[in-house]
Amino acid sequence: MRIIKRKQPKSTKEVLTLPRTDRRTLSYVPDPEQIRMNADRRGNRAQKPGEDLSSSEYLNRLRMLSLRYEADFEVLLVPNGKKKKAGIKGVAADISATGLLLRLPDASSSLEVGDKVKARFRIPPGAMPEGFESAVRIDAAVVRRALNSTEAGEEHLLALEFEKPLTDYFQRKRWGYSVYSASALLFMAVLFIMLMRAESIIYFKYNMVLYLYSLIAALFLLTRYLFGALYRDVPINPDYTPGVSIIIPCFNEAEWIKRTILSCMNQDYPVDKLEVIVVDDRSTDQSVQQIQDMIELIHSEAERYATRERLSYMVLPQNAGKRAALVKGVEMAKHDLVVFVDSDSFLDPTAIRHLVQPFQDPKMGGVAGRTDVENKYTNNMTKLQTVRYYIAFRIMKAAESWFDSVTCLSGPLSCYRKELIVQHADAWLNQKFLGRPATFGDDRSMTNFILKTHRTAYQDSAICSTIVPSQMKVFLKQQMRWKRSWLRESLRAGSFIWRKEPFMALFFYIGLIVPIAAPVVVAYNLMYVPIVHGIFPGTFLMGLLLMALLMSLAHLLFRKSRLWVFGFVFCLFYEFVLLWQMPVAWFTFWKSTWGTRETPQDIEAREKKEARKRKGKKFGLPF
Repeated sequence: MRIIKRKQPKSTKEVLTLPRTDRRTLSYVPDPEQIRMNADRRGNRAQKPGEDLSSSEYLNRLRMLSLRYEADFEVLLVPNGKKKKAGIKGVAADISATGLLLRLPDASSSLEVGDKVKARFRIPPGAMPEGFESAVRIDAAVVRRALNSTEAGEEHLLALEFEKPLTDYFQRKRWGYSVYSASALLFMAVLFIMLMRAESIIYFKYNMVLYLYSLIAALFLLTRYLFGALYRDVPINPDYTPGVSIIIPCFNEAEWIKRTILSCMNQDYPVDKLEVIVVDDRSTDQSVQQIQDMIELIHSEAERYATRERLSYMVLPQNAGKRAALVKGVEMAKHDLVVFVDSDSFLDPTAIRHLVQPFQDPKMGGVAGRTDVENKYTNNMTKLQTVRYYIAFRIMKAAESWFDSVTCLSGPLSCYRKELIVQHADAWLNQKFLGRPATFGDDRSMTNFILKTHRTAYQDSAICSTIVPSQMKVFLKQQMRWKRSWLRESLRAGSFIWRKEPFMALFFYIGLIVPIAAPVVVAYNLMYVPIVHGIFPGTFLMGLLLMALLMSLAHLLFRKSRLWVFGFVFCLFYEFVLLWQMPVAWFTFWKSTWGTRETPQDIEAREKKEARKRKGKKFGLPF
């Protein structure tokens, strides 16, 4: 048996938002004995008059108010009626939307339980979810004083409750302005794009092909945003909780697998309707040990949740690839719906409850959830991916879902009917393209099998977060792999997508042609026209700017985050770097090497390259 090793790039310290550890391992799992309930002061503040406590809006609002995050930033407390100079400084230990816990330097503070203060602090990026990074000046009340013993000695703690939740505070202070500004600017950008495309008709006689392309590309993009805006989730039906088996394929993910397993088990879903199966693809790092440690922890602390019957793992006898691991997990699954979760992705506690709702339609074959970036604040590389991921899911997949024809049920979080996976398992495992094994693009490939006979959808409220590449080299290899699989699977989908809704089919083919032709169009406008005709491509650059503006403003509108400017950065990066991977993909999309993981195909390619080098040295050739 060959030992398959994973290339280890130079490590980067990831910046993650860290929820404060709950004393209960499975704090979101419905309590079968009803010993603990969700209702507390946060529940009372989350509820609106006459609101259904089982509604998705209430549950999401309650979760946002109850989540606490580890923190480490300065806080100034100014007692009511006192000046700023009389303020008390401390350091936040944790923060939630409803209050914070403060470490004080000593016990000299005169503040007592019930005292009113003005709290001043700045929430740094990454301390709370996206959109909360901002300066805060809010009224609060002291609700608890405590003395905590640590290895470094005793620390004095002060718990504060905000007069109003931070969600309400930001809605009045910043989020509301973001929505109004983004809406107005989006309208202006769309109007300007339409005027520019109308002007293009005048220039048809000079270059009909080029200006026809620009009109089609603009129309394609604007309709994506239109249908994305019209998209709505399938609401939660509290009586619909079908059985679900979560499959986690793992290969050399020792750093993240424990958190992935815990997030999949810690779901607000009936205990008897959910199981988790971890399949290790013969990892060569400490993944198996990490899996065993997490399973042991869950079993030891949560016996009352029947974890021994609901959580299991197996190790494949030899490295066989992600598809083989997923199929093995499906064979072990006992429920009719199977959910695929990547081993570096983490589910929100309500993700499964939301994800299954579209399956109330018997013709629904697969559903994708939304994937956010977990390590968004690590560096500029992860920040630009944050905007790109959100638009790709909330706009592009949402637009496809309007027609029940999502063309890629993404790997981090997707759900299928088990019978369909079993039906297509052999063809999926043995898929070849131009005689080469298809070793990546698993999600697009399975989606094509499902889409031939069933509907596919997107559920925006089913949320997971994933670790994205934070290094340029790894990111570029990932993007090349995705482009190759996109080309391969788009050609497959093109053979049957015409049977779907006509408007969807039309725009699928347009969406296939536009990216493939884009390098030629960009080269013509930015190189040929200025060099040959001496004309500055101002109109073309203005068009690129407006397209970037659409992405950035849509992110600002929905996320109300300061990261919206990275939409511009991504568009520039795409035009001048990522776009030029497409011509390479045209001529190499038959390749089956992974690039960032040494599959058998990667080893074969590496050995051939080394053999060429040895042969070159033997004959004195310069390679």
